[in-house]
Amino acid sequence: MGRTMRIRKDDEVMVMSGKDAGKAGRVTRTEPKKDRVYVENLNIVKRHERPRSVKDTRSATAGGIVEKEGPIHVSNVMLLDPKDNKPTRVGVRLTKGGKRERFARRSGKAL
Repeated sequence: MGRTMRIRKDDEVMVMSGKDAGKAGRVTRTEPKKDRVYVENLNIVKRHERPRSVKDTRSATAGGIVEKEGPIHVSNVMLLDPKDNKPTRVGVRLTKGGKRERFARRSGKAL
């Protein structure tokens, strides 16, 4: 069994390196097998898509150049601490009930 990613969907993260370094956003999707995350409105890439025709013409997708979020390696993002909104590492600890919980190493606050 492989290691799990400490960044999850709907987490607020800051990009630490690359063309969007210093920008923050919400994680919309994760790919644990590839160690990638997709952050809302960051790492925008252009894709050429051909028009798709579907039986229902209202739901047909238009072709052309489409801008969408590209993947970012999980090592290039850091979770934002809920206490002071600064980047922090993520730790995992056991609660008194024996359940695992993620916490911000900067403040110790549970996520």
